[in-house]
Amino acid sequence: MSAHGPKTHAPADPEALRARIRQAYDQPSRALAEEKLILDHLPMVRHIVQKVAAHLPPSTDTEDLISAGTLGLVHAAKQFDASRRTEFSTYAYIRIRGAVIDELRQRSFVSPGVHQRVRAIQKAWRECLGPDGRPPDDEELARAAGLSLEQLYRTLEEARNQHFLSIHGLTEDAPALPAFLPPDQGPTPDQQLQRKELIEALARAIRELPEKERKTILLYYERDLNMKETAEVLHVTESRVSQLHASALFKLSMKLGSLT
Repeated sequence: MSAHGPKTHAPADPEALRARIRQAYDQPSRALAEEKLILDHLPMVRHIVQKVAAHLPPSTDTEDLISAGTLGLVHAAKQFDASRRTEFSTYAYIRIRGAVIDELRQRSFVSPGVHQRVRAIQKAWRECLGPDGRPPDDEELARAAGLSLEQLYRTLEEARNQHFLSIHGLTEDAPALPAFLPPDQGPTPDQQLQRKELIEALARAIRELPEKERKTILLYYERDLNMKETAEVLHVTESRVSQLHASALFKLSMKLGSLT
């Protein structure tokens, strides 16, 4: 015993104690939560890559896309803030898809010959528009572009390999529509108005598509069906669905002036 008597400790501050406990446990619990989010949503990576790969040449290495998408998922788990009341699956979908598309933007899938034929089809489209704005049907378009119908569809499918990067996905306001539109990230009132007008124009353009093309777009984007499932619903072959999809995207792009 010291001359000054036994040592005593000041009573612990409950708030300070709780803070130390949180500091001790937050990091491990956060890491476990991130790991669970990643493991639970890994199937989403493959689902997104499979949908994207439907537009790409068979020789495309999807393992690289899966790796990129997985990194996007990891980043999403680390940066997710549950206090914002956003579903993680929605947040992760955007980040995964963005990572996959960023990976694809570094590649080129379209040959100069395809670009030349696409320009010819675009020119034919503009020249064949009726006085009332009626667009040409596929047979008229192919004839005006100097192509067979099969060549027209093959060109549009090949062009889609590149152009789908700007249209694949869903809009927040109109989930049935391909995202020709820029993301809504809190723009100014003028930008919000412009985006609203573009959404309305896109919805109108989809309604004006031929019936099977319209159903293909809605089934593929709204119902999230793949090409094979869409073919079963429409009672056509999978290759025909691919043609309908490519033709519809070309028409929507021309109507909105987004296909260059």
